[in-house]
Amino acid sequence: MTGNTLQAARRQKGWTQVRAAREFRVSQGYVALLEAGHRRPSPALQRRLAKALDLPPTAVAPVVPTAPMSADELGADLANLGYPGFVHLRRPRRAAKNPAGVLLSAVQARHLEPRMAEALPWLVLTYADLDWNWLMPQVKALDLQNKLGFVVTLARQLAERGHAPAVEALRAQEDMLEHSRLVREDPFGHTTITEAETRWLRVNRSPEARRWNVLSSLAAEHLSHAG
Repeated sequence: MTGNTLQAARRQKGWTQVRAAREFRVSQGYVALLEAGHRRPSPALQRRLAKALDLPPTAVAPVVPTAPMSADELGADLANLGYPGFVHLRRPRRAAKNPAGVLLSAVQARHLEPRMAEALPWLVLTYADLDWNWLMPQVKALDLQNKLGFVVTLARQLAERGHAPAVEALRAQEDMLEHSRLVREDPFGHTTITEAETRWLRVNRSPEARRWNVLSSLAAEHLSHAG
C-alpha cells in the first residue's frame, strides 16, 4: 500500500488527516508520514487501513507465512475474502488478508482438508488480478508450481463458464507455470498418502491432475461454490 494510494482513498472518503488518524487509531502526524511515503505500515496496520477505507484485499501487501496455518485460520481467511462456503467462519472485526498470501499458505499446507482445497479455485478466479509477480517466485522457491498450476487450471475452467474477462489472465499464469512444471508427482492437500490411495488416484484422477502431476480427485465439476 503506497502513500499515494492511502491519500487518494482518504480523500475519496472525504476525511481529513485528523479524522483518518482517529479511524486508524494512530496520530495525525503518523498519517502524514504514511502518505508522504516516509513510513511503511505494518501488515496488521495495512489491513486496518484497507478495511477503514473500503480498499480491496489486494491493496494490502501479501505476507510470506512463517508457520503452518490451521484449518480454522485458513477457513476464516477464505471467509473474510468472501468465500460463500465458509460464511459461518467469517470474522467481521478482522480485515481480509491479501489473497496471494492466503493462497500461498494453502498450497504449502501439510494437510489441506477437501473443503479447503475446493475453495482455492474460487479464490484464484475471484482475485484473478492478485499479485502474481509476488506469488510466482515464492511458489517456485518452494517447488509448489505443480499444485498452483492445478488450482489455476481449475479456476480457468470455471472462468470459461461465465467469467470471460478472467480467462486470458488465468491462461497466461497457467502458461507461465507450465514452463516450470516439475516431473515429480505430489499428493495435493496431503504430504503423504498410502500406496493404495496413490494407485487409485493415478487411475481415477482428472486429466488436469494428471497434467500437473498431482494426486487428487478434485475436478471443476465438484466445486459447489464455483459461482
